[in-house]
Amino acid sequence: MLQVKEKAKEKTKEKTAQEAEKIDFLPFFVPDIGEEEIAEVVDSLHSGWITTGPKTRLFERNFAEFLGNGVEAVAVNSGTAGLHLALEALGIGAGDEVITTPYTFTATAEVVRYLGARPVFVDIDPGTFNIDPLMIEAAITPRTRAIIPVHFAGLTCDMDAIMDIARHYRLAVVEDAAHALPATCKGNLVGTLKSDVTMYSFYANKTLATGEGGMIVTRSSEIASRCRVMRLHGISRDAFDRYTSTKPAWYYEVIAPGFKYNMTDLAASLGIHQLKKVWSFHERRGHIAAQYDAELADLPLQLPPHPRRGDLHAWHIYVIRLDESVKISREEFIEQMAARGIGCSVHFIPLHLHPYWSRTYDLQPMDFPHAFCAYKQAVTLPLFTRMTDGDQARVVNAVRELVT
Repeated sequence: MLQVKEKAKEKTKEKTAQEAEKIDFLPFFVPDIGEEEIAEVVDSLHSGWITTGPKTRLFERNFAEFLGNGVEAVAVNSGTAGLHLALEALGIGAGDEVITTPYTFTATAEVVRYLGARPVFVDIDPGTFNIDPLMIEAAITPRTRAIIPVHFAGLTCDMDAIMDIARHYRLAVVEDAAHALPATCKGNLVGTLKSDVTMYSFYANKTLATGEGGMIVTRSSEIASRCRVMRLHGISRDAFDRYTSTKPAWYYEVIAPGFKYNMTDLAASLGIHQLKKVWSFHERRGHIAAQYDAELADLPLQLPPHPRRGDLHAWHIYVIRLDESVKISREEFIEQMAARGIGCSVHFIPLHLHPYWSRTYDLQPMDFPHAFCAYKQAVTLPLFTRMTDGDQARVVNAVRELVT
């Protein structure tokens, strides 16, 4: 009987996939790359400098100037690399504990394991999907060294509360701002707050995309310097400095067992022009989010929360929650959207539900009930700057059809 049901399910999925192929498919995300980015990449190719060089330096300088407030910016080849380097620079090591949320991508926690430390998960605020500051303090032990808040979807965490706890217990704070460019908290851009380090991701679907890439931001010259050394094998001098010197400059020293985390000039070439478009991209994303809010407000859905008055949501993603009264499951909803030629996703499968994390730390689904319940209902709708009003109307009409 079980086999018959499984075969029926497989046939339904196959039929859904075949139907989707017949329709113009609206993907979950498409990057917005213009002629300026393409020309800059071509210029780098013609220049002969395609690894870390002048374009990476320029991108770092421009990014630091964009944020302001005296920060330094260190470009790396991924947001994961940025988190790893930040924790290493802060001295996190074997036996230490780092508090974070299970409602994130695995990179947030895996970098803690890279260093032999232990990630300690605390549940989310069910209204925001961000880490609940009220639960952080109870998780602190004598081994706790740092907190990694994750600004989910582009809505900032309650950083005042988190920083108060961090100061009281003398803990470092590393913001996972992979979703949060250009979000603000109390009128200040993420990256200029009072945390020790902020990490941005420039993966292909982020609000600033370089394909792969990331940026470490800090006011600490010591942390920035350590990250620069460790991003390229622990070498005391940048390869760029050695290879562009007009005098013999072949000598260098390895001063630490570093990593291969440097950003290339090809990626930075994209970033230079993507950065110039951040505010226009943000305006378009905000418009799409506002349209979703207006068109979906009367449906049995929980719509995304908005920031405090005067602050900005980055609108990296738009996550809805299906009400319990909706007759189809979340999985069926996504399959039916695909059958209508619309790509959706799920952000995130909480870490404590994944085999590695659940087995390693003996975690059960209801250990973090808010994260578990949010996951069971959450669907991420398409939101990208190249979406047309017609594209969005298709999404809205499909959602209406399925939930009413």
